[in-house]
Amino acid sequence: METKINKEQSFNQFKLPTSLLRGLELLKFKTPYPIQEKAIPVILNDKDVLGIAKTGSGKTASYVLPILALMDEKPLPKSRHIQALVLVPTRELAMQVGEVFEQFEKYTPTRIKTMAVHGGVSINPQMINMQGVRILIATPGRLLDLYDSKAMQLSSVSVLVLDEADKLMNLGFKEEVNRIISLLPNKRQNLLFSATLNDDVNNVTSVLLKDPEIIKIESDDAEEHLIQQSGYFVTEERKGPLLRYLIKEKKMEQVMVFTSSIYKADSVANKLRKNGISAEAIHGKKSQGARKKALTNFKNGTLPVLVTTDLLSRGIDIAFLPFVINYELPRSPKDFIHRIGRTGRAENPGNAIVLITPEELPHFKVIQKKMNTRVKMEQSEGIELRGY
Repeated sequence: METKINKEQSFNQFKLPTSLLRGLELLKFKTPYPIQEKAIPVILNDKDVLGIAKTGSGKTASYVLPILALMDEKPLPKSRHIQALVLVPTRELAMQVGEVFEQFEKYTPTRIKTMAVHGGVSINPQMINMQGVRILIATPGRLLDLYDSKAMQLSSVSVLVLDEADKLMNLGFKEEVNRIISLLPNKRQNLLFSATLNDDVNNVTSVLLKDPEIIKIESDDAEEHLIQQSGYFVTEERKGPLLRYLIKEKKMEQVMVFTSSIYKADSVANKLRKNGISAEAIHGKKSQGARKKALTNFKNGTLPVLVTTDLLSRGIDIAFLPFVINYELPRSPKDFIHRIGRTGRAENPGNAIVLITPEELPHFKVIQKKMNTRVKMEQSEGIELRGY
């Protein structure tokens, strides 16, 4: 299937409200990405969708725009009756999807209240603010907490979205997702988006989707070439100094560093700060306030280094991220691909660097084989790291 953006196309080809098209113009959204071009008309036609596209492909807008258009045509629901539900696996993705809805909802003919809810913060304000919400973006656990507290009703949901469906299943939300689906009306439109297909996603697809339109956006070779991969062989004791050397010598003003554990993320961030490099760690054990602050500062450029686990390898859109460093390897080759996919996006080149110890080399060979890519590696023995 064609994956390159068709420069001749525009959002005007879709049957979206004129005010929403005007909003797209004001926000400088000129040409739809492949997933948007394929999915928007199908969703507007009330069909189920199975969309397979990598993170950063424009997937969120591909369902946000038609859902806003469809909700605009529906009568107002009863109080606290949700009409569209978007399930996501992480707090960060909930906030990001919520921001996309808020970005566009101001341009709908009738204002449509949307809200993102997740754990890590007090539930009481969310319960109070649920009044008038028509589109809800939620992590599964917090959604069920709100439902069990009778803060909202799900009997009026006409559109269900499972975003990052593979991660929803992998993170152990299967039982919660099944319970949520059982609470929804049988007659509804189902939209399932995933970066990959696995057995769990296939099982959900077979149960959830009715005669779906299958949209698969293959990786674009030109886009893949935007990511310049390189790496260094290094001993474990020199890995920290080498990281600091690279950040300083390459003058990295915005770099995401991936570790394989929460402990290591904290340790790396602490050592960076002790050596004069502004850095913060972000992972599942951090408070929601700390996670949000660090991510915001990183996005706006005031925090140059963000150290994270695979929490941020998927679903978080950070435009123009020039550097990604794999300080440690993930267990899954797919996670490695998602990590480096944080850079080289939106037609902007990026650099993905990996640091490999002798113990990690066999696993790294497996990752390269799965990627069908040979990463250009250098020995780091000759690099003078004293003072780093």
